Amino acid sequence: MTDDPLRWETSGSEIDYACPGFDVRRDDVRLPDGTETEYHYVDESPAVVILPLTPDGDVVVIEEWRQAVDRINRGLPAGSMEADEDRTVAAHRELREETGYEADRIEHLLTTEPSNGIANSVHHHLVASDCEPTAEQELDDNESIRVDTVGYNEYLDSVVNDDLDDGRSALTVMHYELTH
Repeated sequence: MTDDPLRWETSGSEIDYACPGFDVRRDDVRLPDGTETEYHYVDESPAVVILPLTPDGDVVVIEEWRQAVDRINRGLPAGSMEADEDRTVAAHRELREETGYEADRIEHLLTTEPSNGIANSVHHHLVASDCEPTAEQELDDNESIRVDTVGYNEYLDSVVNDDLDDGRSALTVMHYELTH
């Protein structure tokens, strides 16, 4: 693919702005027509999105304040992976930290690039089975999360009826529904 006529050539790259959770990166690029320009995008760590199912088949959901959209989001537990952390290990950790639940087993569903026009984000979507509450939440300083459970069909209906705004969660539930 390196000789594809659509490919942009990157001659330089640096962080323009760094903050907790992500950076804004600037690449110096040459477009296929020879134009030299800059391209800015969000540079962030890979993340996991977990569909946690209890032994009864209910979904463990979180309600979390999302400043960017100025509202509470009802979605699935998700979070950034640590450096060199396996996606399954990250899913176990994030599930425990955000919800206080632990899973008997975790299975990979799919990996996506949710916003590859403006970010280099990679999301690993996983299903966690036989989740049980075992501990207290261990939230990050910038997290405000309330934990709840909801019936699987009710949560699926929220996707179908356009009541679930969180794209990561909707994609995870739809993929699970289509493959299991």
